[in-house]
Amino acid sequence: MKKLFTLLFVAVAMSIVACGPSAEEKTKMEAEAKAKMDSLFNAASQSMTTALDSAAPVAPAEPVAPAAPAEEAHH
Repeated sequence: MKKLFTLLFVAVAMSIVACGPSAEEKTKMEAEAKAKMDSLFNAASQSMTTALDSAAPVAPAEPVAPAAPAEEAHH
């Protein structure tokens, strides 16, 4: 009986493994994933370049002279 259960377990395990995608399907899925990642990277890179180009360089501000102390009103 133990041999029968072992044989059935091996048969079920092999049938589950056989249900996975073929090598051709795996290659296709990897190529699609790489294309999507490249597309996202290019979009992010382009948006960063656009953001950096649109940011105008800011000239250093001139130092502001301290304000003279306000005169106190005497009563």
